[in-house]
Amino acid sequence: MNWTPTRRSLLKGSAALAASVPFAGLALAEDIPAAPEAGDIKMGIEPWLGYGQWHIAAKKDLFKAQGLGNVEIVNFNTDADINAALAAGQLNCGNIATHTAMNFIAAGLPLKIVALLDVSKTADAMISDGSVSDIKGLKGKQVAYEEGTTSDILLNYALAQNGMTIADIEKVPMPASDAGSALIGGKVPVAVTYEPYLTLAMQQNQSVKMIYSAGENPGLISDVFVVREEFLKEKPGQIVALLKAWDAALADYRKDTAGGRAIISEAVGAKPEELATAFDGVVYYSLAENKTELGGSFTSKVVPEVHAAAKTAGILQKDVDLSTAIDARFVDAATK
Repeated sequence: MNWTPTRRSLLKGSAALAASVPFAGLALAEDIPAAPEAGDIKMGIEPWLGYGQWHIAAKKDLFKAQGLGNVEIVNFNTDADINAALAAGQLNCGNIATHTAMNFIAAGLPLKIVALLDVSKTADAMISDGSVSDIKGLKGKQVAYEEGTTSDILLNYALAQNGMTIADIEKVPMPASDAGSALIGGKVPVAVTYEPYLTLAMQQNQSVKMIYSAGENPGLISDVFVVREEFLKEKPGQIVALLKAWDAALADYRKDTAGGRAIISEAVGAKPEELATAFDGVVYYSLAENKTELGGSFTSKVVPEVHAAAKTAGILQKDVDLSTAIDARFVDAATK
């Protein structure tokens, strides 16, 4: 299949990239207009199903229904490309992993997180050949995982929750796509990876079991909608309209899930049946749910935990001012 979930890795050297972009330093608009401003929008996206509601919105003219003009969904095949485009101001907004957004903000990129799009529950997990049944059992064992990715964050978080560190295991760095194969091939007893590699490994060997998943702390592995600060100031009404289009697409998806999955699968270059378990392991967030989460546990609990896990993993090189990283005003305005 063609689908490759590249949004899960982090662009190395993002601090240097961001340093070339002047911080906008623009004050946010005091009032958000009820109708969107005129003008085109460029949104960056990758072939990850967590961003799928944007494809439904485009397919069903939900952007137009919210009064928006041309919304160009610009597809990128790699993290490096979308991240560079965001940094260079070639995009107004984009869809990236939470830890990636933190790294960019820490590096000085003029971005704000305005919405929580999706969280992984069982789409990111740790699997064992049967010789290990829990995290405590990892001590001294070889663990295959891709460094600098969501797998790295999940592993570090799981270890910390059990009073352990990465020094307690024997690291076996490799691409996430290979980690499951290494487990099946008997090269390692434990692998940390994500869908579709999890399902492929468990289908090939019935002894392979999931021993820990991102569902232990929903939101730890998640994706957010980010916008450049000048866009926040100049087109706040467009941002609200975009969020309403996402919400309308999600309502449609929940009403006709099979049809929605077909649209998303086609957009990311796969067949619905290939992504069935991946879809089942991901939870999308509506605006009402965003209002609860951004004003509650996601902001106060989960985001700091992502921050801590990313720092421990060495993914986040610098602290982020979490109090200013998220701007929930647009979700608030969209739910009035």
